Amino acid sequence: METGLFIQGIIIGIALAAPVGPIAFVCIQRSLAHGRLHGITSGLGIATADAFYAAVTAFGLALISDFLLTRQWFFRLFGGLALIAVGLRIVFAAPPEVTTDPENESYLADYTTMLAFTLANPLTILFFTIIIPGLGVVISGSAWVTPTIFVIGVFLGEMGWWVFLCGTLGSMRSYLTRERLHLINRLAGLVITAFGVVLISSLIMTRGFA
Repeated sequence: METGLFIQGIIIGIALAAPVGPIAFVCIQRSLAHGRLHGITSGLGIATADAFYAAVTAFGLALISDFLLTRQWFFRLFGGLALIAVGLRIVFAAPPEVTTDPENESYLADYTTMLAFTLANPLTILFFTIIIPGLGVVISGSAWVTPTIFVIGVFLGEMGWWVFLCGTLGSMRSYLTRERLHLINRLAGLVITAFGVVLISSLIMTRGFA
């Protein structure tokens, strides 16, 4: 039973990480601009936040879930503004130098920023609320071991995806020129900014019609 839940957790983790959204674009940009380890570290921050939301749902902490969901407008506003700030910073940054050595960037900053971005999207908890009921043993199990195994599977599934994606993209850095990397950065920055604008616009429209 636990083995099946672990595998299901891995599959769900990959399903969460695979879609290319604003957070994925940040990881892609960091992998190309600064190296695979920066992208993987950023993915670690995402996987940590998603594992937290998986744990909140799997352990049945309804009080925390309700708190997050009733204040989702704040988190979405914060996430939208943060994405716009990051996107514009990338767009207007000076053209980076292309080297085969990792850039002197902070891995801690990579981790914490992506952790904050992902935690600012409590709608992720809705994903688990829909998926986990199909795994009745996770919800009804009285022991803490069963949901923990599921959450570990989610975390490892996400990390496996980020290691694969960022590792592959990071290996392409040696083929990039300074001009091409600058173009990629600007396009990624515009996409990230657009995601932030759409997020805030949808929030305004939702509250306007509420």
